[in-house]
Amino acid sequence: MTEPACRFPGRDDDADSSPQTIVPALNDSEAALAAAHLPRVPPLPDNAPRCHPRLSRLLGQAWLQLSGWRLTGSFPDVPKLVLIAAPHSSNWDGLHGLAMRQVLGLEVSLVAKRQLFWWPLGPLLSQLGAVPIDRPATSAGSAAEAGGLSTAPSAASTALVQQMSAEFARRERFWLGLAPEGTRRPVTRWKTGFWRIARAADVPILPVYFHYPEKRIGIGPLFQTSPDMAADLAALRAFYAPWRGRKGKRAV
Repeated sequence: MTEPACRFPGRDDDADSSPQTIVPALNDSEAALAAAHLPRVPPLPDNAPRCHPRLSRLLGQAWLQLSGWRLTGSFPDVPKLVLIAAPHSSNWDGLHGLAMRQVLGLEVSLVAKRQLFWWPLGPLLSQLGAVPIDRPATSAGSAAEAGGLSTAPSAASTALVQQMSAEFARRERFWLGLAPEGTRRPVTRWKTGFWRIARAADVPILPVYFHYPEKRIGIGPLFQTSPDMAADLAALRAFYAPWRGRKGKRAV
């Protein structure tokens, strides 16, 4: 029998796709939020990578209080995963996500060109969890892959997959954050680097969404990749169908 393309373990397809707000017992982060009259946040599981932002946590609390954004869903208790976030519709996405990251004390790493890691920007990027990468010169093949015109990996995509696979192997705990759209503009296809990295590193994908109508960042169910990239991407796009970015932008 053919294995189903949608690989969200434990998901009831007839259930409402909207995640429910988690209301656990207060931990230190939640106590700080409650004191500041901010939305509740789910606790971090034992295996989630952590950071200790201190001052920036206070700034994150202030931003959430002013903006009214909240977090729903629960984090999986796994040490390594690829976190994807969509729809990416505005630079505000980064501010809302960074504020939530700082309040939670959750270490979600991003990728940045190695050339950006000069003083004083380098130490700041490292503190924010950025991982320096070496990118080959852009070619016609990489441009086609970025635009979704080809399913064959470009040289740049292959280099990124290799570097991130090595990073996953090197670390005991590593959550890598990527935007599958790769741009704030509307797209018809996603970049596939996130899937290739998850597949090569043998780690699951955690879909996270921005839903601007309700000022909500939602955590979806953990997704296990299969050998069928097209089927996996279709299943992930179906998960993102209900969610809307700024000005109603869809993830696809």
